[in-house]
This record gives sequence, structure tokens and C-alpha cells, in this order.
Amino acid sequence: MSGDFVTAGGHRLEVKHVHGNAALPTLIFLHEGLGSVALWRDFPDKLAAATGAPALVYSRYGYGKSDRLQGDRTVAYMHIEALKVLPELRRKLHLDRVVLVGHSDGASIALIHASRWPVRGLILEAPHVFVEDVTVASIDEAKRAYETTDLGKRLARYHDDPDGAFWGWNRIWLDPAFRAWDIEEHARGVRCPVLAIQGIDDEYGTLTQLDALKRDVAGPFERVVLPACKHSPHRDQEAATLAAMTAWWQNPANKLV
Repeated sequence: MSGDFVTAGGHRLEVKHVHGNAALPTLIFLHEGLGSVALWRDFPDKLAAATGAPALVYSRYGYGKSDRLQGDRTVAYMHIEALKVLPELRRKLHLDRVVLVGHSDGASIALIHASRWPVRGLILEAPHVFVEDVTVASIDEAKRAYETTDLGKRLARYHDDPDGAFWGWNRIWLDPAFRAWDIEEHARGVRCPVLAIQGIDDEYGTLTQLDALKRDVAGPFERVVLPACKHSPHRDQEAATLAAMTAWWQNPANKLV
């Protein structure tokens, strides 16, 4: 594996490369709303080893060691990432054949991107397709936790600017204008195979998100609901999550390789 920086979308982004068989599609990991390269820990390495595929992990603008966020995010921030930044990153790194592995915000970005750009498949953990009351309530709880606990110090292990990472995510999700955010139209444009994984105890979303995806996506769709699992399947149920992703990758019906 190796770490580096690439400029895309006008910002210097932290990237990590995981070596694999160059004949296979590259796994591109898209992190959650408070995630980064470091917060994925070694899960990308484990999935790359299980599939044999190379992988790219990167921290979006405002996260990890990428450029610090300047100003507030807008309602369109995931669309900007999906339709401007990620295409530029793929072009610069010559990533033509890819499978996107997205978690939470990253899963939503993956869906938007796949509705306009060619991808071989999508692996989605805890995807958001629209805004639910439970999501807003949990994000409001996170705000109180950041203000009253050591959450900021803990996030500093994964971000050079934990305040920017946290408030950039938290403020836009709690903005009343964000309640109308909905990407079902983009989901209906997804024709590649999709694997969606969600914990039964996810505090940031209900299974209605997966119901919407099953209804909307045009390609093959598989869902996995994990017990004793909250918002981060690859952390809460790592072995089961890795097994589900690997089995989906190896399923010849999906024609990923």
C-alpha cells in the first residue's frame, strides 16, 4: 500500500493505494460523513486481499489530511463530489473500470456518480437516498456530543481539522433546506449490480432506504441486513460484511470481472 496526494476539484486530496491485480476493476472507497482514509482502518486492505483487486481510498475535501474546509457546505455537496470531483480523480488516476464501495454519505455519492458515469458495480453500506427523521435526530445528538464530550479529541486521530470535518457535515444535515434532499431520481439511473448492506440497529437510517433502492435501481440488487449492527457494518460486523462483499464480488451473475 502507499499514501499520496492528488489534486481534484480544486483541492489537494489524501489518497491511499492498495496493490492488487491490475486486470481487475479497482475498488474505490468513499467514506462516511465523518470518515477519512485513516478511519477506514485496514478494511480496504482486507477487501482488496479477499477479491484480489487493487483499491483506492481517499479523504474528501475537508477530511483526513486533505485540504481543510473553507466555508460551509451546501445542499449540493454530495452531487459536487459525485459529478465533479470523483470523475476528475478517476481521469487523473486512469481508473476506467471501478467498483465503488461507499459508506453512508459515501454510499449516496456512489449512487449519484453511477447514475452518470460508468461503474462495474456498487457496494453500499448504510446508504442515504432521502432524509429521515431518525437521521436528523441522531445528527442532532452528535452535535450535542461534540459540544459536551471529548468527541473532537477522538476525531483528531483521523482528521487534521476535526472541527472543520465535524461542523461541515453536521451543519448542512441540520439545515432545514436539507430536508428536501432526495436522490431517488439518480438511483433510478443506476444499471450496474448493487449490493446494499445495513445494520438492523442503524441509528442514522431505517430499512426504508433499502426498500427505495430495491424499487429504484434498474440493475441486479442484493440486500443484506445484519443483526447486532449499527451504522458501520464494516466495523460492527466486520467478518459478516467482508464475507457478504466477497461473495457478491465472486458471483458470476454480476459480471464484475
